[in-house]
Amino acid sequence: MKAFRKKDGSQTRTEMRRHLGLRDLLFLGTGAMVGTGIFTITGIGAATLAGPALVISIIISAFCVGLSALFFAEFASRIPASGGAYSYIYAVFGEYPAWMVGWFTILEYMMAVSGVAAGWGGYLKGLLASFGWEFPQALSGTFNPAAGTYIDLLPVLVVAFVTAVVLLQSKTALRFNSLLVILKFSALFLFVLAGAFYIKPANWADFAPFGFGSLYGAKTGIMAGASLMFFSFLGYESLSMAVDEVKEPQKNVPRGIGLALIFVTLMYILVTLVLTGIVPYDQLNVADAVAFALRSAGLTWAANYVSLVAILTLITVCISLTYALSRMIYSIARDGLLPQAFRNLNPVSKVPTNATLLVGVFAAIFAGIFPLASLASFLNIVTLAYLIILALGLIRLRQTQGMPKGQEFKTPLVPLLPILSILICLSFMVQYDGLTWVAFGISIILGSLIYFLYGQKHSILNS
Repeated sequence: MKAFRKKDGSQTRTEMRRHLGLRDLLFLGTGAMVGTGIFTITGIGAATLAGPALVISIIISAFCVGLSALFFAEFASRIPASGGAYSYIYAVFGEYPAWMVGWFTILEYMMAVSGVAAGWGGYLKGLLASFGWEFPQALSGTFNPAAGTYIDLLPVLVVAFVTAVVLLQSKTALRFNSLLVILKFSALFLFVLAGAFYIKPANWADFAPFGFGSLYGAKTGIMAGASLMFFSFLGYESLSMAVDEVKEPQKNVPRGIGLALIFVTLMYILVTLVLTGIVPYDQLNVADAVAFALRSAGLTWAANYVSLVAILTLITVCISLTYALSRMIYSIARDGLLPQAFRNLNPVSKVPTNATLLVGVFAAIFAGIFPLASLASFLNIVTLAYLIILALGLIRLRQTQGMPKGQEFKTPLVPLLPILSILICLSFMVQYDGLTWVAFGISIILGSLIYFLYGQKHSILNS
């Protein structure tokens, strides 16, 4: 069947420059992961789902993401092709499963860019409000005529700026991204060091007010918190999409994924402990949780610095994700499953211009119209779906191509760890409400229609 024909993308050469090293990958990965999740979602998760026990939720999420990171690392070393999971599944399961993984990834990253831009807007509005400045009501919220809001203009503007940055030469864009990542971690270290002196252990007394929840179907509790915090780690897989521009990708991509994930997990745990130690968890349901906690402790100067840095550096997440997604769309278009216009590279910068513009336009629309909570739930469920396919793909890879050879990365305990990853992903997926599942079902139908009405007919494998 045409829908299951296979292609090994590691055999395909591209015109992109191989000029990124391990350090570039670390900045790209940490820049993608540390953003709205740590500045905003930690507060929302503690206040509404898990209380101070959100740190346990973070560890569970990190474990789940860590399993998938092992699979990404092995695939990246054995099939070093741009496109990430899309290219890996193309090689082991065939075209239609690969397209669906690519489609889910496009939706994930598009929603992630929009969600981070929305979090950025929340921090800027919070900073402006502290000086008594208010943004016009009609332009300060997502579409809700009853509340007098029609579009959240600030996130739209930041997506436009990010798109312009990513259109620069890759090395230039990532150098700018690296500077902002350093600035971002300076604010987080300041929060941990300054906030540690204002921790009140009594705030941790009711450590798990919502309980553990349940493995399947929990609305609150530690497991529900884990399903939300999963959002905070998204972006580590962006490293596997930059393969065509990485020096020695078979070694550097697995290393970059592992090191970035370890560092970010430790940072999330420290920030969440300090956050819930300074302020009672039930007061943290705000858009600028980290800055809010510092203001509550009377550290207004630190709060303003964190807000300013968040405003500047949440942009790094948008840059990292827009960069990765434009490369994903480029890879799919190169295979013929999307229009050829999206595989065009700028002759000077070698950047996929049309693919980048496509990401920018749609991310701006979603950021301006849809609320952050809805974006987070939907992008989580599509991500979990393709991670399940990736775990199955690793099992299939071992069946068809045997064990890794030479210096290729080897995931331990296969198939045990892939099966465990699938069970955890399913557990997270059933935490979401019916509306999220309806949106997920619609996305499957829409993605399938795009493939069978366009992609299958235009695939380069037809020739």
